Amino acid sequence: MQKYADYIKQIEIDSLWSGKKHILWTLDPHVNVLSGINGVGKSTILNKVFRSVNTNGDIINHLLKGVHIIAEPENATHVRFDIIRSLDSPVLDLNTMTHVDSRITSALDFQLYHLQRKYLDYQVNIGNRIIEELQKGNADAAQQLSKQKSRFQDIIDDLFQETGKKIVRTENEIRFSQIGEVLVPYQLSSGEKQMLAIMLTVLVEDMQHYVLFMDEPEVSLHIEWQKRLIDLILELNPNVQIILTTHSPAVIMNGWMDSVTEVSDITL
Repeated sequence: MQKYADYIKQIEIDSLWSGKKHILWTLDPHVNVLSGINGVGKSTILNKVFRSVNTNGDIINHLLKGVHIIAEPENATHVRFDIIRSLDSPVLDLNTMTHVDSRITSALDFQLYHLQRKYLDYQVNIGNRIIEELQKGNADAAQQLSKQKSRFQDIIDDLFQETGKKIVRTENEIRFSQIGEVLVPYQLSSGEKQMLAIMLTVLVEDMQHYVLFMDEPEVSLHIEWQKRLIDLILELNPNVQIILTTHSPAVIMNGWMDSVTEVSDITL
């Protein structure tokens, strides 16, 4: 039996809005864009799915009334997943955050703090695997292992080039240089923080099969970044399944029109 699913194949919700609507959504293994007017239930559908998969990734069908998830393969018991939310709300408990890092003032900052820890673990893991390959005499395999991190850094440098920010590549934690000054991620703009969080989230999954949920990721992002978003995610990890809601035509402009599903099309 395969423990982790490759992707979610179908989502069924019996009780959307107190049982007034039945949702049946068959998903693509790679890109799924849920669209519709305000108030039609896009975020509600995603939130129902979030709560039907617990923090350990267990598929807990039927424990949350009215939600059923079919994965591929169907005997998988867990789903690797991440959630990107669009609103960068203030941190509610600043006193607690001060003990973690006094520069954290928002939910997105706190997400970046945790991603920094995952980024360090990712680098240790990749470093150990590179050493193993070199000890076996597999120089090409060792070089291949370092490519995703380098590509991630190139992508961020390219996205931030207009403001002159570059990742400091001699640091283990993410730092940026800008006109002789060193910046931490908490000092970036909201749009830069959001794009960095998305790209970091994808990178640290280390090419594994997993599901990335995004609720209106276009908020705070420049239109050119919106156009490139899906392509950049799939470049960093071709094994990711993207499930997102959006109001922005730019997000699907680079050839993703066929990946759009209207809420009305999956409502029975």
